[in-house]
Amino acid sequence: MGGVGEPGGEPGPRQGPAQLGAPLPTFRWEQIRSHNLPGDKWLVIERRVYDISRWAQRHPGGSRLIGHHGAEDATDAFHAFHQNLNFVRKFLQPLLIGELAPEEPSQDGLQNAQLVKDFRALRRAAEDMKLFEAKPAFFALLLGHILVMEVLAWLFIYLFGPGWVPSTLAALILAISQAQSWCLQHDLGHTSVFRKSWWNHMAQQFVMGQLKGFSAHWWNFRHFQHHAKPNIFHKDPDVTVAPIFLLGESSVEYGRKKRRYLPYNHQHLYFFLIGPPLLTLVNFEVENLAYMLVCMQWTDLLWAASFYSRFFLSYVPFYGLTGALLLFVAVRVLESHWFVWITQMNHIPKEIGHEKHRDWASSQLAATCNVEPSLFIDWFSGHLNFQIEHHLFPTMPRHNYHRVAPLVKALCAKHGLSYEVKPFLTALVDIIGSLKKSGDVWLDAYLHQ
Repeated sequence: MGGVGEPGGEPGPRQGPAQLGAPLPTFRWEQIRSHNLPGDKWLVIERRVYDISRWAQRHPGGSRLIGHHGAEDATDAFHAFHQNLNFVRKFLQPLLIGELAPEEPSQDGLQNAQLVKDFRALRRAAEDMKLFEAKPAFFALLLGHILVMEVLAWLFIYLFGPGWVPSTLAALILAISQAQSWCLQHDLGHTSVFRKSWWNHMAQQFVMGQLKGFSAHWWNFRHFQHHAKPNIFHKDPDVTVAPIFLLGESSVEYGRKKRRYLPYNHQHLYFFLIGPPLLTLVNFEVENLAYMLVCMQWTDLLWAASFYSRFFLSYVPFYGLTGALLLFVAVRVLESHWFVWITQMNHIPKEIGHEKHRDWASSQLAATCNVEPSLFIDWFSGHLNFQIEHHLFPTMPRHNYHRVAPLVKALCAKHGLSYEVKPFLTALVDIIGSLKKSGDVWLDAYLHQ
């Protein structure tokens, strides 16, 4: 599309890779914009144009993740998701078809070029401060305290029997262990623990599979899309929850189209019945199993099977099969409450809508907010109370968020961007408030269409 070396030319055949040593063809943004279709996607990284149409299916992060940046400048996303850039560039070289014309800006549209420049300078400063280097002892302690809780829960039942009191304590301890395992596998999925990506992936399979019973590949498939395009419909799986819940702009759309599947003006109430209690127990379990079977992730399936084998072999002797199953359900319900409230307190109250093609920093800041830190909140939330810093720098080890936070806050102040920090309880209440607001918008659109 667009003749090679002919900026603004008529659409033509698919471009082949640029020849080594030959001058690179140049393209204008108006040409690149048209290449955002299934089977025909270009993107721009560091002013170079790549045709990812055929290669996207082999992208380690999934075709959807890289496809969400079709026809865009993906430079900052490229830096955010990858540890070893020189290694990844080897895979990009065969896809190179040209570069932006000299007169073209590095970003398309009305993006703030100075903000982009300042954000990249901030990232370089963080690298110079060695904020992307992990402390092994920190993560070793996290894994250690998870394993201790797993053993402690079993010891309660072994020593005191399967009565109500020890069973309740065991369920609470196991739920905390499961919640902390979510956090640790999240760190590993973002390759923020070990220097080598392969070590992170192997450790994530152990934590996600053996300690939780889920697929690491399924989680990464969902979660990386969320980071690439947070709170964007049809790109972020976390907000594609219609018709059960309506969020942001979807409230107006469903109201105008007379789509009345549920009483959405009461969604802030039925949220308590089908949101926190059931997400991990029902939705995640079904989606996770379907992903492993459809995508033939047999290694992940074996890891997940090892979790269920260990759990039921540990507790069936005390409770019988039915009792052990009830204990499992109790643990999943408790951890599901933790998962929903902690992960959504930073996102649902923020802007949720359709793609606006913002620069990396603006898109992440529009979809995230922070929660006031403390030793307890940092631990309890897995440092996801620093959601702004985490979204801007997803591969940064979480113990360094507090160090980069002042730099991010200064950047926001310079460019008039919101750097929102809430008290913990306020952040939780805001989830319900945002659901009620969206439901009221739906009702108004429904009644006045």
